[in-house]
Amino acid sequence: MFKSKIVFAVSCVMFLVASTGFSGEIEGDWNDFLHYTKLGRYDLATSYGQAILDSEPDPVALLGLTLENPKGFDIMLLMHESKPDQALAAVTTKVLAVIEQGRFVRRSDPQIVVVEVKRLSSDSERGRMTALKRLQEAGEFSVPFMLDVLADPDRRQEHANVIEALPKIGQPAIRPLAAALQTTQTSVKVEVIRALGKIGYPQSLAYLKYVLEIDDSSEMKTLATQSIQRIDPTAYSTTAAELFFKLGEMYYGHAESLKMVSASGQSQLWFWDTESRRVVWTSVNSGYVHELMAMRSAEWCLTAEPAFEQAIGLWLAGFFKAEALNVPMPDYLGQGHATAFVYATTAGPKYLHHALARGLAEGNADVALGATEALIVTSGRKAIFTPVGDIQPLLKALISESPAVRYSAAIAIAQASPNGLFQESDLVIGNLADAIEKAGDNADLPGNGAVETRYDYRAIEAMETLGASQNRAFDLGLAQDALIKASQDSDVALKGIAIRALAYLDSPMAQAAIATAAMSETNVLPVRNAAFLALADSGRLFGGNLDAEMIKALYELIRSDATDGSLRKTAAIAFGALDLPSQQVKALILDQAKS
Repeated sequence: MFKSKIVFAVSCVMFLVASTGFSGEIEGDWNDFLHYTKLGRYDLATSYGQAILDSEPDPVALLGLTLENPKGFDIMLLMHESKPDQALAAVTTKVLAVIEQGRFVRRSDPQIVVVEVKRLSSDSERGRMTALKRLQEAGEFSVPFMLDVLADPDRRQEHANVIEALPKIGQPAIRPLAAALQTTQTSVKVEVIRALGKIGYPQSLAYLKYVLEIDDSSEMKTLATQSIQRIDPTAYSTTAAELFFKLGEMYYGHAESLKMVSASGQSQLWFWDTESRRVVWTSVNSGYVHELMAMRSAEWCLTAEPAFEQAIGLWLAGFFKAEALNVPMPDYLGQGHATAFVYATTAGPKYLHHALARGLAEGNADVALGATEALIVTSGRKAIFTPVGDIQPLLKALISESPAVRYSAAIAIAQASPNGLFQESDLVIGNLADAIEKAGDNADLPGNGAVETRYDYRAIEAMETLGASQNRAFDLGLAQDALIKASQDSDVALKGIAIRALAYLDSPMAQAAIATAAMSETNVLPVRNAAFLALADSGRLFGGNLDAEMIKALYELIRSDATDGSLRKTAAIAFGALDLPSQQVKALILDQAKS
């Protein structure tokens, strides 16, 4: 009997160890992780940190351990910032991500938030204070449930406490509250307007001014005016569109005052759901959340004032900047949502110049390149040099630090083929030549998905366009060396377009390079035929500039019965187009004569 009791006791102990061992093991690893971090034993700290990660801990439980030992957690943060050991820093970064996920889960847990909102009306002052503190920790996630109470007439006894607590949530509450301004329930909207005023941050001003401008209710207008004056009385004389545009620019510039809480690389955007008649949130990548908010601010700006053109440029710039992160766009945009490039080309040159100017001003090659590529396919002669303020963005792009932006700007200008001389024309050709010469370097330049063809191809095609248009504003001769080199390239397609472009250069060297390509037996037949036709174009435009030796070789090719028929024909066309002296033509005729 005694033995049985011992066996039963041991079994209970074993069960207890098995059931709690996981938690104890994590806690032990956590304490050892902090201990060896503090001692500077980075190798051991790294191994314990990796053990924590390998156990796939509950994020909320791991967060709880940090709250139990805040001093140890502070030491870990300090070491993470100073990064005395790269391996430890890498592991610590991952551990912190798990902790932040726990913080997010706890803040956003509806069950917890609902209980705390209810506890705001507790009979205990301590209970109410604890509830407020936890709702403040929940931040933006507490707002929907607090507004649910205000929207429910059956919970009227809780309204006063919720109304008092709502502005005390502080700045994190502004974005969901701003979305809630779309409610049709007057009693809720009244408290939202009041709360925004009491919170007192300028980011609310645009939304409040919009209410003042468009709401039919005199009560709402009065409340909005009071809240605006409480935050910044000078904003009263500024339009909602201007305030939204300013807010959008601040988001676009990642203003510190608009910094958003993120966890595991995710942040929240807030919307008004007309079906459920409440504010809802969706998680988006933190990398582009500010750009998305800049776009949404621009949308509100255009809603307030459709003719506010700068907002379109801001929206396009924000979209290009967001896309540059190379992660999927957020779900709320919907399946099949067009790319930034599609919107940019649809918008047209006027607004693209605004986006380009913004990209250049901040040194953002992704934005500048996206706008410039869209200008290539949309801008004509009249729109190519549209000014924005005191600059002409496309001309400024010619001196961008980004080679891709410089090349695209040069192509855009060349494709538009503007009439008349302008100071930067040599820069255009210089950039095109640079794009050709550095083909191997620029083939993989980034391009927001808009750049699909190598720059050397596109640069030569742009110069061919200039040559065909007989545009005298550009000196194509500045690119002669680059074109001649390309005409000798092993890339057949590149060789072909370079030869065609050389036909528009009034230069003996250019004509000789074309003839050399046409006569070279190492070139495939289509290239040689195309080269002879290009030589004919050169001859018609500028006359014959070949030396006697090349003319003799060309004559012998035409004269030979062994020459391919198609090659003989194109060579003859070139020979005739060169408009050679009569004695050379006479030889061709007499050599075949029979006496």
